[in-house]
Amino acid sequence: MLNFQLTTEKDRREAALIDRRRAIEEERKKRIFNPRQRLYGIDYETLQRQIEEKRQREAQQARIDRIFDEQRKKNDEMALALEKKEKQERMKLEQEINYFRMCCQKPEDRREFDLNDPNLLKKARPARTADDDPKCGPSSAQKFEGEDLVSTERAKVQRDQVKSWLDQQIMEKEAADKERKAAEEAYREAIKARDQRALQLDKMEKECRKRLEEACLRFNRALADERKMDEMKRLKREHDDCLAEMYNFMTSDLLTENPDVSQSNLGPNRRIGYLYKGMTDEEKKQVREYQLAQIEEAKKRKELEKRMNREYDDYINGTQRTISLLDKEEARKQREMVKSLAEENRNRL
Repeated sequence: MLNFQLTTEKDRREAALIDRRRAIEEERKKRIFNPRQRLYGIDYETLQRQIEEKRQREAQQARIDRIFDEQRKKNDEMALALEKKEKQERMKLEQEINYFRMCCQKPEDRREFDLNDPNLLKKARPARTADDDPKCGPSSAQKFEGEDLVSTERAKVQRDQVKSWLDQQIMEKEAADKERKAAEEAYREAIKARDQRALQLDKMEKECRKRLEEACLRFNRALADERKMDEMKRLKREHDDCLAEMYNFMTSDLLTENPDVSQSNLGPNRRIGYLYKGMTDEEKKQVREYQLAQIEEAKKRKELEKRMNREYDDYINGTQRTISLLDKEEARKQREMVKSLAEENRNRL
């Protein structure tokens, strides 16, 4: 019995190569029929996946930042609360210390307060209360000649004198204030009177100006009436002149169309321009023939110009078509180059 091997190693390699080419062709078809990938040569799915991953990373980072912000706010609030509580505790402690010092550590309760009493001399008895004080003996050195024993009364008299001087100064100041106020009142009255006088003068000036304006208005009206009369006279005179001129024109040789008046003395075929009334039938016929010749010449010139424009347009269109074909060929070469580069990049991958 013959033993035939249906598939060889070469067949398997060829089949694998065919499958690989088929897969490459399918992938190429996908790229070709995908306009975005065909034009830009970019893996759109990979870009979409990268964009989605970036969005997820940004959302995750935003969530982490939000959590950190909330935690930071809580920590700040907690720190502020602790700081406020610490300040209240410190203030309460300082108040208790001050209260203890005021209640239990008074200066007069100290043992050496009599040595540091600021009012010790005020509380002590004087060494001499009067001239007949029995404590003042010969050796007490408390009584001397020339002493001022009435210093208290003299000081009282001096205080009364200073008070009287102050009262007098106050009265003088009040009188000076009254005089100053009276002067200010008089000054205000003078200013008020001056302002009233200024208002009266302004009113008089306005009245005079008003009367002057009325007089000027009357004068201007009279002058306008006079000018109006002069204008009417001038218009009437011009109207009469126009009528006379119209009559002269109507009866002149110019309007009566007398052909003999246009004949010039310079020659038989010369005419006077301002007296010329028109051409004869023969002259009109010649002019018409010349105009028809000009029209025919203009038609020929327009036809020649149209033919030249048409030829120029054909030349421009042919040039544009050639340029368009060259652009399409260049675009095709560019696409083939991009396709080959994409194929080479894919083979490298």
